Amino acid sequence: MTKNAARTNQTDMMFRAFSDRTRLRILYLLRDGECCVGDVVEILGIEQPSASRHLAYLRKAGLVSVRKAGLWSYYSLAPARMPFHAKLLECLACCFSEVPEIRADQDRARQVKEAGGCCPGEEKPQTSEPRSQAKTEGCCPGEKQ
Repeated sequence: MTKNAARTNQTDMMFRAFSDRTRLRILYLLRDGECCVGDVVEILGIEQPSASRHLAYLRKAGLVSVRKAGLWSYYSLAPARMPFHAKLLECLACCFSEVPEIRADQDRARQVKEAGGCCPGEEKPQTSEPRSQAKTEGCCPGEKQ
């Protein structure tokens, strides 16, 4: 596969990842830092196999990275590797906060975080800065980040 074909395939996968509401909710959730699969399940109210399948897709698309700690897997947003990826992260930051499920997810995430999450005994270092701190105006006219 040529370099251009690989880049096109990666771009297509990123668009497909953003086209699924559950994956979009996961990406938005990860803006605040890493989460284990159990917390994703609890916050989004989905089954564990579904969460794992969506996280695997996001990882294959290059949008999330995983850190293993014993039996636990912690997911976080992957740093942008190309300008297109950076723009998708900007869009995530400014365009989707009005999605009703995302607002409810934010409330549940706050509750889960306050309760210590599903693995409170585990040290969870922050692997990415919370809330992508892009130094641009954003992708949406009139939107503030």
